[in-house]
Amino acid sequence: MIKKVLLLFCFIHFSISYSQQSPISENTKISILTVGLADEVHSLYGHTAIRIRNQDSDFDIVYNYGMFDFRTENFVAKFAKGDLQYYAAAYPYIDFEYSYREDNRSIYEQVLNLSLQEKQTLIDKLNVSLLPENRFYTYKFIDRNCTTKVIDIVNEILENKPITNKNTAKLTYREVLNPYADNHFYEQLGINIIFGKRTDDPATKLFLPLDLLENLKTTTYKNKPLVSETTTVFEANRIAPKPYLDSIYSLIAVLVLFVLLNKKTTNIIYFSILGLIGLLFLFMGIYSFHRELYWNYNILMLNPLLLVLVFFIIQNNTKWIKKISLICILFLASYTFYMLGKVHVLLVLPIIISTFIVLLRLVLKKENLITAHDKTVQY
Repeated sequence: MIKKVLLLFCFIHFSISYSQQSPISENTKISILTVGLADEVHSLYGHTAIRIRNQDSDFDIVYNYGMFDFRTENFVAKFAKGDLQYYAAAYPYIDFEYSYREDNRSIYEQVLNLSLQEKQTLIDKLNVSLLPENRFYTYKFIDRNCTTKVIDIVNEILENKPITNKNTAKLTYREVLNPYADNHFYEQLGINIIFGKRTDDPATKLFLPLDLLENLKTTTYKNKPLVSETTTVFEANRIAPKPYLDSIYSLIAVLVLFVLLNKKTTNIIYFSILGLIGLLFLFMGIYSFHRELYWNYNILMLNPLLLVLVFFIIQNNTKWIKKISLICILFLASYTFYMLGKVHVLLVLPIIISTFIVLLRLVLKKENLITAHDKTVQY
């Protein structure tokens, strides 16, 4: 934490001082840096930056558009709402490389094949982006992040904006995102159930660092490759985590426990968890500016109506337990039908099955009690 705070002050200092310099010469190299993945949520998808290097003058800095401050007032609330301010900074490349080597994250460099005038224009625009009135921007998960900012500023100085999405355009955003969390089941599950309909749209926008890395390998500009040289600066020695607790098997074990126990208390706990998550997602869909959270059909499974069911279970109101359970089953059936063919259907299938069993058991149990009562009256 202390290291990050010190780096923050260094970034601000170098952003001001370096933006005033012009390192252009025949030996100036401009490259796009791609940083590999890490295990934290905010680093799960990698990172993108721009490097300006001139060996004649030992000028070597990085323009970084992925800066944010954890100490921002109401940081979590602003991030959730979608109005958190990220900012651009310029600082020595050596600090950039050191930081990611320390985090054991791979670093790849792709040198752009630009003319001297294009290099000068790009550097001028990079420096303008560091001005106080320009350096802050509102972060958006897909539409405006460190990668899209780099793409936009590079495309702006090139004819016909050659950097486009060629590799993942036929996939949905959800299909693009899911492989990044393959070894992090609960993060993958959480991301899929909090995201709504927008992430099922075709991934027309290029927005992830490693996808940009792959696209640049085949991008041409003025009948020649846009990238003249690709280098692996640092290859991380990462071992894929295999935690048994962070897997679908642990989820299934917990759900089986709730199903087998079949107690009033466990039903209350189970439905309360699902209902509260659904209520949170409903609130986020209204409160947040993140387009990815709109129209979240996963609420049909994580139904806030389950909280009403909890109320009637506590009250032992047999009539309304049956009615609300049936309504929730209908919602769940609609959700299951809608989910057919969706990339995350297997992730949520254990929840669908367990919820259906517990709800159906409530309905059948009440029906049996009513039948027994009716027979008693007849006799």
